[in-house]
Amino acid sequence: MAEPLLRVDRLVRRFGGIIATDHVSLDVAQGELHAIIGPNGAGKTTLISQLTGHLTPHAGSVSLAGRDITHLPAYRRCALGLARSFQITSLLLDFTAADNVALAAQAHQGHSFRFLADARKEKGLRDAALAALQRVGLADRANVLVSRLSHGEQRELELAVALATRPQLLLLDEPMAGLGVTESARMVKLLQELRKEVTIVLVEHDMEAVFALADRISVLVYGRVIASGMPLEIRQNEEVKRAYLGDQHVVVRHG
Repeated sequence: MAEPLLRVDRLVRRFGGIIATDHVSLDVAQGELHAIIGPNGAGKTTLISQLTGHLTPHAGSVSLAGRDITHLPAYRRCALGLARSFQITSLLLDFTAADNVALAAQAHQGHSFRFLADARKEKGLRDAALAALQRVGLADRANVLVSRLSHGEQRELELAVALATRPQLLLLDEPMAGLGVTESARMVKLLQELRKEVTIVLVEHDMEAVFALADRISVLVYGRVIASGMPLEIRQNEEVKRAYLGDQHVVVRHG
């Protein structure tokens, strides 16, 4: 069996007397879209923060492509091909869409943070930015200030910023948050395309989107993984129904 791209082994993180992640273990295969679902307060964002290096676990390990990255800082993990989009947008609102992506490409190339003018003038960075914007459908918005983009466009721009770092693993923390029906449908279509190019870990509350996109799903409740499997298995799991899905009417789409 091939080595998983991401391996999480018995990860523990505490905040005082609260165990936010309780011996969490999961594997993510190369090319997979693996969704992590669970109620508010289940520890999903805490888990993602430990995967990116923004939080240090108290026990357990994280491996990327067979390399132990448990104690590497976030910037080192990014250099190894791990990128994250945030639950709350973290863009530079007074810069253009292209500026945001060019700065991400600049940082990934190992440059120290330089003046924005450098990123604007350097052809390689501009080309990388425009290519990433094209991939998310924002090429025609390249020179628009981020503050003037719609919320849905800002979420798409976050993906472009992440893609500019050339990730092999993309961690998405609620990319559908705050989106309307039309914007959510557009995001699902975009992720369906991106999953052909990059391995994705998706944290999301939109269950219809999760079941439409995921190859496998892990369910996190009170910091523990209570089930992990194919979408249909999760949908039919009685413990998952009691703990989270309840009476939600989720359509399981195949293909």
